[in-house]
Amino acid sequence: MGFWRAVKRRVKAAVPPLLFMGVAVYFVWHSTHGERGTEAREARRADIAGAQQQRAAAVADLEAAQRRVNGLRGERLDPDQLDERARALLNLTTPNEIVIPYAQGQRLF
Repeated sequence: MGFWRAVKRRVKAAVPPLLFMGVAVYFVWHSTHGERGTEAREARRADIAGAQQQRAAAVADLEAAQRRVNGLRGERLDPDQLDERARALLNLTTPNEIVIPYAQGQRLF
């Protein structure tokens, strides 16, 4: 009977540390692999960096369009730009002009 008491005593002594280690492993695992862990944080940072690049490209496109529109405003109308745009929209040229065709993906406007 002494053997079983010793085993029972050792098991009772080992249960709290094993429970603590189990809880610690659970929290460590979820701190790295969980929904809010370090791996998820790195993925969010990569998503944010990609979104910032897309935003920068969109802002650059917007600024280019605004520059072109500002050139066509009535108070400071740029005659060259107005002439270029009118010819492009109406598909017209004068007899002494040279026309250089561009591929569809390489349009200037």
